[in-house]
Amino acid sequence: MPPPLLVCLLIFLVAVPRPWPVAGEPPRPPGAKPRAFPLRARQVPAGALPRPPSKLRFHHNVSLTVSLAVGTPPQNVTMVLDTGSELSWLLCATGRQGSAAAGAAAMGESFRPRASATFAPVPCGSAQCSSRDLPAPLSCDGASRQCRVSLSYADGSASDGALATDVFAVGDAPPLRSAFGCMSTAYDSSPDGVATAGLLGMNRGTLSFVTQASTRRFSYCISDRDDAGVLLLGHSDLPFLPLNYTPLYQPTLPLPYFDRVAYSVQLLGIRVGGEALPIPASVLAPDHTGAGQTMVDSGTQFTFLLGDAYSALKAEFLKQTKPLLPALDDPSFAFQEALDTCFRVPAGRPPPSARLPPVTLLFNGAEMSVAGDRLLYKVPGEHRGADGVWCLTFGNADMVPLTAYVIGHHHQMNLWVEHDLERGRVGLAPVKCDVASERLGLML
Repeated sequence: MPPPLLVCLLIFLVAVPRPWPVAGEPPRPPGAKPRAFPLRARQVPAGALPRPPSKLRFHHNVSLTVSLAVGTPPQNVTMVLDTGSELSWLLCATGRQGSAAAGAAAMGESFRPRASATFAPVPCGSAQCSSRDLPAPLSCDGASRQCRVSLSYADGSASDGALATDVFAVGDAPPLRSAFGCMSTAYDSSPDGVATAGLLGMNRGTLSFVTQASTRRFSYCISDRDDAGVLLLGHSDLPFLPLNYTPLYQPTLPLPYFDRVAYSVQLLGIRVGGEALPIPASVLAPDHTGAGQTMVDSGTQFTFLLGDAYSALKAEFLKQTKPLLPALDDPSFAFQEALDTCFRVPAGRPPPSARLPPVTLLFNGAEMSVAGDRLLYKVPGEHRGADGVWCLTFGNADMVPLTAYVIGHHHQMNLWVEHDLERGRVGLAPVKCDVASERLGLML
C-alpha cells in the first residue's frame, strides 16, 4: 500500500495590471508585467510531523498551496493559503531544530533563517509584538528578548516559534518585508502526521500578509481539476465575471466570541433542492456573545454548520435522497469526527451526483449553490461489504467543536470569490476555473 499523500490543489498566483491605484496599495511602476507563480502538487511522506495523542482527530487531507520565495538569497517555500488565519508562518531549520522542522528539512521544504542575509528576529518591545488580533497573545522570551508566538487551530494542529521578518518576493514588485512566525515545532492533526511547511495568513488582521502587503482586494478560483486554479492579488475588474456581492458582517460592539478580522458574511437561509429549511433567523445569526458568525475560509476543507442548522439539513437531505442513495445507518461513524450524513455506494461506481438536490446557502445579495460532485466525498479506506462509504460534505460544527459557521474551500470550487476590503464585501460568481484562466491569458 503506498504511503498516504497530502493532495494539494494547484493555483496560480497572479496580479494583473490595473489602470488606477487602489487606496492603501503602492502604485505599480509603468509597464510592470503581471506577477505569475505556478504551483505544483506535492506528495508529502507520512510521519513527517509528530502528533500529540491529546489532539482532535479532525483534520484536512486537501489543502490549497502557493509557492513563494523568501529571504536573501531567495529560498523557495510552499505555504497553505488560509483566509481564516492572520499570521503567516514557516517551519524554520536551525541548529537546534525541532523534529517537525527536521522532517521538513529532510524534504528540502523548511526555511533556513541563518542562510538569509535579510532575516531579523522581532524584539519584545516592537509594535508587531503587541498585536492584539491573534487568538493567543504574543509573549516575550526573557533570555533572548525575542517575541514568541504559539498558534493552534480548530483541527488540532499547532505550531510554536519566534516572530521574525524577512523579504518575500512577489513577482516583479520590490521585495516586501513581512513579519511571520519562524516555527521550530509544529504538530499536524491528521492520523498520518502529514507535514505542512508553512501557512500564508490572509485575513484582515494587522499581521496578515494581506495587510502587510497593503492589498485591498484579492480573489481566487479553486479548480476541481487541480491544475487551473487562480489567485489574483490586487485590483482587477473582470467584465466576463459578473459578481454578486454580499457585505462583510461586523457587529457594532466588540463581542468575545466574534472573530472581527475574519471574512464574515450574513447567512440568511439554506435550501435543499427547492425546499427552504425551517431554520429561525436567530439560529443563523451571531448571538449576544458573537458565537455563530459565518466565515469564508480557504484554510478549511469542508463546510460546517452549527448543530440546529446541520440537523435540519441532514433531515431534509436524507428525505430527498432516500430513493437515490441507501443511508449508511451507522450512528457510531462520522468522517473526520464531524461528517455523519453518509451513504453506501457500490464499490467502483460513482454516486448519482447529477440527480442529487443542490444545497444553496443564501446571503444578503448573493448565494452559493453546492451541487453535483461537490455534495459527496468518498471516505478513503472505508467499506461496508461491497460498498464504499460517501459522506455529505457538510459537517456538524458542534462535533469539531467550532462556534461558527465555516464555508470551506471544497464548496468554493469553480466559484470566483473576491475579497474586497476597500468596500467591505465578498463577491461570488460561478465559473469554470480553466475558462477564467484562459480569459486571463494564463498558460495552463
